[in-house]
Amino acid sequence: MKELSKYLAEEKFYKTVVEDGSDIIFIVDYDANIVYHNPSVQKTIGYNSLSERHFFDFIHPNQLKKIKRAFKESTDLPYNSNIEFMFLCSNGEYKYLEFNSINLKHKDGIDALILDCRDISGRKKDQEELINAQKAKEQFLANMSHEIRTPVNGISGMVNLLTSTMQSKEQSKYLNAIKHSADNLKVIINDILDFSLIESGEVSLEKIGFDVDYQIKSVIASLELQASEKNLKILYNSKKKNIMVLLGDPVRLSQILINLINNAIKFTSEGSITINLRCDKISKEKAAANFEITDTGIGIKENKLEHIFDTFKQADESITRKYGGTGLGLAISRQLVELQGGTISVKSTVDIGTTFYFSIPYDLGSNIDLMHQLPGSKYGTNKNTQKKFDGIRILLVEDNDINRLYASTILKKWNCRCDEAINGEIAIELLRKNHYDLILMDVHMPVMDGLEATRMIRKNFESPKKDIPIIAFTANAIKGEKEDYMDIGMNDYISKPFVPDELHKLIAKYFLESDTANEVSSFKSPLFNLNYLNSISDGNNEFVNEIIVAFIEQTPPLLTQMTDASNSEEWVTVGDLAHKLKSNLTLVGINQIEALTQSIEIDGRGEINTDTLPSRTKLLVSTCTQAIEELSNL
Repeated sequence: MKELSKYLAEEKFYKTVVEDGSDIIFIVDYDANIVYHNPSVQKTIGYNSLSERHFFDFIHPNQLKKIKRAFKESTDLPYNSNIEFMFLCSNGEYKYLEFNSINLKHKDGIDALILDCRDISGRKKDQEELINAQKAKEQFLANMSHEIRTPVNGISGMVNLLTSTMQSKEQSKYLNAIKHSADNLKVIINDILDFSLIESGEVSLEKIGFDVDYQIKSVIASLELQASEKNLKILYNSKKKNIMVLLGDPVRLSQILINLINNAIKFTSEGSITINLRCDKISKEKAAANFEITDTGIGIKENKLEHIFDTFKQADESITRKYGGTGLGLAISRQLVELQGGTISVKSTVDIGTTFYFSIPYDLGSNIDLMHQLPGSKYGTNKNTQKKFDGIRILLVEDNDINRLYASTILKKWNCRCDEAINGEIAIELLRKNHYDLILMDVHMPVMDGLEATRMIRKNFESPKKDIPIIAFTANAIKGEKEDYMDIGMNDYISKPFVPDELHKLIAKYFLESDTANEVSSFKSPLFNLNYLNSISDGNNEFVNEIIVAFIEQTPPLLTQMTDASNSEEWVTVGDLAHKLKSNLTLVGINQIEALTQSIEIDGRGEINTDTLPSRTKLLVSTCTQAIEELSNL
């Protein structure tokens, strides 16, 4: 202890840490004048002396405003830390440094800061390399997605067209085999893309009201055909203890259930798959939704269970060869469960079956929260009720021959007039000569791609051609790309392989309302249909009445705001209000104006086709007012 005291008294500690240390030590006054610095300045950034120079003179111009703000903050705090900045070196280059500050005002009453600066150039280089590697990975996934989805789209499309014609039973069998193979390829692509998004932390979770029973039944309905082809039954049991509405992400819950039930179907050759749900309150405001998915399949060996949720792992290598798949489904399910604060586990016995357990905590909601639920099932277009688009002229821009044939055949079935282009340059020339109501624009094409063609249309053409709705028609499916397409001027997005119903729905956004743009009476009464509301109420009339009353009370103020915004030509506000109104209309089954509402939302937010927005808005408001009156009379 004596030697240590002597060491400190002789200021050897100061010399070791401050004078000979690797960190740069600055003392700067509150005006950012450099009063002192240690010798590390010479070793790290090349200056012999910076005394009486101004600290901010050496900060990179792009960071000056940020660093001045951090410096001012440091003068108000006793300590501050991890402030990154770029400092000009004697050789004219900038170096990444990071400072921690000690405020001498708080310590010794002096208006000055000690800045302990560390060279972080190596760390920043590693970060940049990581970012570049992530970008390269995302680009690879985008390219892979496009290259695989394009031929798969052709296969699926041709199968869909063939199945609508007459074939023998043997031909149908062959077509079904092709269809299943194409569907398996799509599952593999989606698994890889989903895993990439989760791994990069880009998955965002919604928090909306949903009926968990309805969600599970929808998933079961989508998988029943697949199960019936193997003579398997899907059974469902529910114990919710009066818990009706949960707040969370129903889409991610469906994704987990689809993965696990799909898995059970794949590995079960006879018997059944049973889904059990138990909801338990864990506090006044929270509930745990506990799920069990049990199959009577091949089971999993005990020594393989600990790796079952690992990435690209299956219980046995022969499983991949026999049953297919990426080995990502369970890894994705685990990550989605854990992202929502839940847990997942598995128990299995070989040749007896397997049970997956998972539990997710949710906030409790009320019936009113379902006003914001937009049930996906309402947005499928029934093949028997598809409307024709008589006379609508569409420019189809697609470089793949098979995909072009598939899409044009579908469009012609709907009585569209369809011109075709194999790249953006030809599309531009066709647009110069002709008028089109809508453009379906592939993104990746030779000569001129769809993005460049869209930029040219929006920039170089006069109205009305420059305002034509353009739908991105692409095999890419990377998160964020839809937003990029919107930024350059596209109006919407459909991913290939596409289902005809999805394309019909998109086109309907822009055109079906035009038939009745000025005639409210053309909509049949009653305007509402309570089938969906009754289906999720389980016979609870009080619940149905509560939703109707909420709609009647909450909708008129929205309609007033929409009218005012339309009169003031505040089109973005009109679009936002249409978006807010849309889910409420769906819930009480006002489906006749679904396409009208969506067209107002898209055109308002994009500030396009504004010449017809006032009349469409007027029609929407008057129809909603009539529906409110009809509901009030109930």
